[in-house]
Amino acid sequence: MTHIAPLLHILGRFLLALAAVMGIPLGYAVAIGDPPLPFAGAVAATAGLGLVLIFSTRRPRGDLTQREALLLVGMVWVATGLLGSLPFYLSPHFASFTDAFFESTSGFTTTGATVLADVEVLSHSLQFWRCFSHWLGGMGIVVLGIAVLPLVGIGGMPLYRAEFSGAKSEKIRPRIRETALALWKIYFGLTAALYLALRWAGMNPFEAICHAFSTLGTGGFSTRTASIAAFGSPRIEGILILFMLLAAVNFTLHYRLWVERRVRGFLSDIELRFFLGVVALATAAILVTLLLGGGLTPFEALRRSLFQVTTIITTTGFVTADFEAWHPFPQQILLLLMFIGGSTGSTAGGLKASRILLLLKVIGREFKRLVERRGIFAVRLGSEAYPENAIQGLLNLVYLTFLVYFVGCLLLTAAGVDLLTAVSAVPASMFNIGPGLGAVGPADHYGHLPALAKWVLGLCMIAGRLEFYTVLVLFTPAFWRR
Repeated sequence: MTHIAPLLHILGRFLLALAAVMGIPLGYAVAIGDPPLPFAGAVAATAGLGLVLIFSTRRPRGDLTQREALLLVGMVWVATGLLGSLPFYLSPHFASFTDAFFESTSGFTTTGATVLADVEVLSHSLQFWRCFSHWLGGMGIVVLGIAVLPLVGIGGMPLYRAEFSGAKSEKIRPRIRETALALWKIYFGLTAALYLALRWAGMNPFEAICHAFSTLGTGGFSTRTASIAAFGSPRIEGILILFMLLAAVNFTLHYRLWVERRVRGFLSDIELRFFLGVVALATAAILVTLLLGGGLTPFEALRRSLFQVTTIITTTGFVTADFEAWHPFPQQILLLLMFIGGSTGSTAGGLKASRILLLLKVIGREFKRLVERRGIFAVRLGSEAYPENAIQGLLNLVYLTFLVYFVGCLLLTAAGVDLLTAVSAVPASMFNIGPGLGAVGPADHYGHLPALAKWVLGLCMIAGRLEFYTVLVLFTPAFWRR
């Protein structure tokens, strides 16, 4: 049976941590002379609610059950989206709470879709908060909060497994808290390296830190309305391509590379090689199409195709070109890349490269079975054979993903959204990418969509960020039975 009161106690501690995090942009706003009221009000409301939950509920006893961990994950992400929206709602730039919630959820889920037609009207502190939410959500609000759990006397492993429900999690260190700390050190180190590289490439300190947050979180919020196209710098684009790819790599591999110095283990990973192979193949296909279309030099065509392929497959969502003006063939490739996404255990969204590779191997096995009906064929990734229950779990996840996709499209069209916009906006939200096609293309925004569509897409962002099962299981009657 799920006990709600202890979970509310833990949620209260998360909200205090969130209020403390909001204190960073509040301090920045005071330091540079921005209006502090949006952040002061948000900090007060979030901390106040956290204290109420803590003092009105009892501390949990013992470890979390899997059911309790799943419910807590959903509560944390919904609460973070709602309360993280307060700085936006208390500012004069968002027309409604729906818009503020959409922007906040898009930030923490690292989607990068915005309701703003002009990003540059925001104060620096609000822009900082948008990008900082990417950085926090990239590694996961839940993993960030694992350090809180020992304070209330419970272990963090069930929560860790709920956060990465679809991925094969590998504990780097014996204790989950040490694992989270090791990942955050690597994450912080890559962020610092990107900040220095962007400063070297010509960005000012404010824009460098904001884009470092957005890139490592594979989010896509920019300080410019035109996104990365506003800088017009091949050097900046090259740096971002490298770090977007690094952010989309399994962080277990980063640990092997940067801490254990296992270069061969990093380069020989089958998922990484498949992921980079897809990037190379998609870039080549779009490059040829752009060259045949004329009007671009080989360098410009390569620059645009490589950047857009990288930003879409890593689910970052930066923009350097209006790909809606391209031939339909490269648009279809980019739509396909939305579904693939980055690696498991990375900050990227999508179905994940390892799942796509495993799915291709399952299809290949079925062809072999048609030819050799008496044969017994194992499905392997590298040297590891996958059991049938794991394969069935993968197929179930694919079915569930497409079910959410079709339901989301139906709800958007019912709200009055045109078909092209709906069929691209839903995967762009589910897989945390940002720009889509139609009315939400790379040169457009989501602000003109109906309120119902924004709430549907916001829920799609959360469901996709938590691998679908973690959220949707909460709506099944079996979850709530004794």
